[in-house]
Amino acid sequence: MSIRPFFIKPAILGVLLFSSISAWAQPRLELMRLPDPRVTIGAANLPLDTFDTRQEPMTQGTIGVTQRIPRGDSLRLASAKKEEMAGVQPYLRQNRRAQVTETVTHLWLDLWSSQESIRLIEQNRGLFEQLADVAEAGYTSATMGSRQQDVIRASLELTRLEDRLTALHTQLASSREALGEWIGSSQAQLSVTENIPPLLLEDVSNGWSETSVESVIRHPSIRATDQLVDAQAIDVDLARQAYKPEWSVFAQYGYRDRAPNGQDRADLFSIGIGFDLPIFTGNRQDRRLNASAARLEAEKTDRVLRIRSFQARARAALARIERLDDRIDLYQQTLLPQMEEQAGASLTAYNNDDGDFAEAVRARISELNAEVELIQMMAERAKTLASFRYLTTEASNIPSFSMSHLQD
Repeated sequence: MSIRPFFIKPAILGVLLFSSISAWAQPRLELMRLPDPRVTIGAANLPLDTFDTRQEPMTQGTIGVTQRIPRGDSLRLASAKKEEMAGVQPYLRQNRRAQVTETVTHLWLDLWSSQESIRLIEQNRGLFEQLADVAEAGYTSATMGSRQQDVIRASLELTRLEDRLTALHTQLASSREALGEWIGSSQAQLSVTENIPPLLLEDVSNGWSETSVESVIRHPSIRATDQLVDAQAIDVDLARQAYKPEWSVFAQYGYRDRAPNGQDRADLFSIGIGFDLPIFTGNRQDRRLNASAARLEAEKTDRVLRIRSFQARARAALARIERLDDRIDLYQQTLLPQMEEQAGASLTAYNNDDGDFAEAVRARISELNAEVELIQMMAERAKTLASFRYLTTEASNIPSFSMSHLQD
């Protein structure tokens, strides 16, 4: 008898057996979450002298199915860990969105600062040209006591002004390219508004007085870390499951051919269970559990350090905003009016042949520098506020984080 037909009947019965086991086991054991069953097909107790399947009564064609059942509660824990890890992504996405908002705001303010500085210098270039004309006219007519060095000084300051404009235009182009990376080149070529949006000028002196943990734990970055702590805590529980035995169930059908005298032989069916004994745990289970516990502690430490970092950065941003507000108020209320008055007095004295041309020029340059510096301070203040808003961003939903894990 050939070997091939010998396996046809066992194979068919094995498929039926496997299907019946799956249908029976799925509602209770949730077979779809179990590891894939293992199917074995073989020939048992074949006589080596003739390979005749009817020669010996013990010869069988076998097909079996083995189903491994993971240790302890590892199936549920593995599923729970995946859910926790999946919960990290929404918070990372929210954090990334907040970071992009901060970055684009900073780039927009760089563009605004360069544009407004150029506009301011362009407005004042005519005044410096008038000063040059006055110095040249006075030197030519010798009626105002102008000297040749006054004419040269006026020309030099105009050249410096042009160089400053060139540098600002370079900065403006660089800012447009950097912003275009985020919003598109065509949009970045548009002129920005002359005023900073009111949202970036708000007073935040009393907007964030809390320095406790509760004031920053709602940040998406912290929530993502919370999810990682939860996932790592589950991983520790998974490592503990390795101390429990792993079970397996198997079923095997054995087909026997007729005896040489034609007598029919009964087919055989075997069923049983198996399990391992995790006795020697020092080299595997203990090390895995210790490593998982160490990673959990590392995640907890990272959470604490991240919270402290956000607190420190938020407090530093508020302090910087407060100092910039003081300086901006000083410039607007006191320094710029005084410098404008000094520049006007110096020019009047020079026109009345009672002052020095260099002093009149220096006064105008100092006033212009102060106005440009005020623009830069306002941009820096708005940047700092944008960074503060990022640091105090709150996640849009509440994670499944349990504070009990931090208290272990």
